[in-house]
Amino acid sequence: MSGSEQLEILEEPPFILENGDKYINPTEVKMSQFILPCHANHCGELSVGQLLKWMDTTACLSAERHAHCPCVTASMDDIDFDFEQRLSVGHVVNIKAKVNRAFNTSLEVGIIITSEDPCSGRQWKVCNAFATFVAKGQGSGKVQLKAVIPRTSQEKIEYSIAAERRRMRLHHLESIKDLVSSSTIQKAEPDVDESQHVVPAEKTRVETVELVLPPHANHQRNSFGGQIMAWMESAAIISASRFCKGHPVLKTIDMFHFRGPSQVGDRITLKAIVNNAFKESFEVGVCAEAYHQEGWEKKTHINSAFMTFVVPDKGGKLCTFPRVKPEPGDGERRYREASARKKIRLDRKYIISCKQTEVPLSVPWDPSNQVYLSYNNVSALKILAAKQNWVLNCMQNKAKLSTLEEDQLLFFKAEMIVSVNVKQVFVLLSDMSRRHEWDTHYQRFKLIQKVDKDDVIYHVVSPSVNKASNFQDFVLLASRRVPCADGDPYLIALRSVSLPAVSPTKDLDRGEVSCAGFALRQEGVTSTKIAYYIQTTPQVLPYITRDITGLSSDLCKIIEALNKFLEQNKDTIHLDV
Repeated sequence: MSGSEQLEILEEPPFILENGDKYINPTEVKMSQFILPCHANHCGELSVGQLLKWMDTTACLSAERHAHCPCVTASMDDIDFDFEQRLSVGHVVNIKAKVNRAFNTSLEVGIIITSEDPCSGRQWKVCNAFATFVAKGQGSGKVQLKAVIPRTSQEKIEYSIAAERRRMRLHHLESIKDLVSSSTIQKAEPDVDESQHVVPAEKTRVETVELVLPPHANHQRNSFGGQIMAWMESAAIISASRFCKGHPVLKTIDMFHFRGPSQVGDRITLKAIVNNAFKESFEVGVCAEAYHQEGWEKKTHINSAFMTFVVPDKGGKLCTFPRVKPEPGDGERRYREASARKKIRLDRKYIISCKQTEVPLSVPWDPSNQVYLSYNNVSALKILAAKQNWVLNCMQNKAKLSTLEEDQLLFFKAEMIVSVNVKQVFVLLSDMSRRHEWDTHYQRFKLIQKVDKDDVIYHVVSPSVNKASNFQDFVLLASRRVPCADGDPYLIALRSVSLPAVSPTKDLDRGEVSCAGFALRQEGVTSTKIAYYIQTTPQVLPYITRDITGLSSDLCKIIEALNKFLEQNKDTIHLDV
């Protein structure tokens, strides 16, 4: 298994409790494993299946620490094994897991994997992952979980974003179905010998069986999710080797869900086949089915996983692959779904996985990436709202104006309290088409597309600070979120997107917003604390700096107009949140 570029392992500064003790997360579980020959593949590198088993065990122990009852693996988010440094026999793998957030009956557990060479003392980060577990009570009953109380700044960020990740998981399958409906089978070019450039998928088919024994199961005799994942990875490796005629390296595992349990005594049938091949990678699909002791003629679909492989040559360059000829029927469906998953993987890497400073401001919007753009929009605002060390610049009309400089970026925050109920404020500010009634920076609005009840795309026209310049326009995705639990704020997040239907014109200078929005919290019975955040870009910077430096009173007037707007309209709206 190849490993990632060596990274300095940065620990969050210790959080000191009031009594002077160092804070330790009560759900945190650490595991360190020495890589032995029995854990390695034929190349002497750590088997990904073995790593998955260790990850699942550590995460399960963390979940059970919080739930105080048995937990079972429900799903695992994408895992990207983007490594260069090999994890070999003699190295040590360190795994740390802790519960980020608990919902009604499920928990999200964050997992961080690092490795070290004990001989040299060198350490590096391997990857991170998020797993979801479901708490099980007596018999088959579920447990109502207590809430997680985040203490450190990093825990608060992960707690907040966990709700958005949960929302993204629920929409994952819908995104794939939408893309599959528009996918086609790639045909061979004219005058091309298919025998030399196309590999029939049936030649990569693998079918094997495993017997669930007591060492593969927990104390409730249910098989470990990590063990099932390890068996699936083993079957996928065989299929991948038949296709590439070499030594495949697992690159990514797509998000997957466990559909049902298996127990000691069950026979697990694993079926693997190459679904599709791309220029320098290919996808293997694996299906796991359980045949139970009670009736061998009845089977249960446990899980389906999709793994992407690459084959580096001796110099590290990735090999190219021929096309796959899918089997008729289900094979063609799997072929199209593989293309859809590749598109979604690229969207996630492009939108979510990049650092905020690396994400292009106006990401193209389309139905297949709407879930990930919405996730990025809301999570970026949550991260911005969680930042500390803001510097108060001035007070204007009972509003605090603060700035924060970090990593060569400038952030702005305006805070005020209004005597209007938080739900009324949320509904009024969510209606972006009315923003021109109180904000002179937003002169004209046009609704471009209502994505769903919580996400809308607008075209906005704003007057320029320099009267001799053209007006500016923005294409903004507005994402609103109601609280998932007590203590969460109401959110209205804004970011720029691009749409072919709204191309830049000569008459307007296209501006961009990378991260902006409102966080609303109830203050008392009838008051609301409004916090507006924005990460400055060259197009919005002049609007902000003029007020901060005292060269303009526009912001003061906007705050007065907002307060008046909320007071006048609070009783004219219908609360549907």
